[in-house]
Amino acid sequence: MMNTVSFPSLPQALSAQRRHSLGRMMHSSTALLLSAIGALIIMLALLILFHHNLNATKGYKLRTLERARSQLLLEQEVLSMQIAKSHSLDALQNDPQIFTMQKPVKPKYVQADVSIAEAATGAN
Repeated sequence: MMNTVSFPSLPQALSAQRRHSLGRMMHSSTALLLSAIGALIIMLALLILFHHNLNATKGYKLRTLERARSQLLLEQEVLSMQIAKSHSLDALQNDPQIFTMQKPVKPKYVQADVSIAEAATGAN
């Protein structure tokens, strides 16, 4: 008697090999998909971080510029008040109507303890 060794038939061997390689492909494709999704999540997180950083930087610059603007507006207001004050004094000193006024000979000043009504009706 001869010992017969049975070899699996060719279609069964190919089928087992395909199942084995298909399983390997499933595992590798799952790992590749997970790593691609992870990379996309990390890339989007970095993009969001850079975007928020850019907005924060713009906001800081905007606040700095607004503070400088308010300071300059305050200085402009003070300077315009000083200009108006100096112009009004010049206008009064150089007004021709003031030059034509007569100078008082004996000015009479009102005393602080006497009211104006008493002085007008007083003991003259």
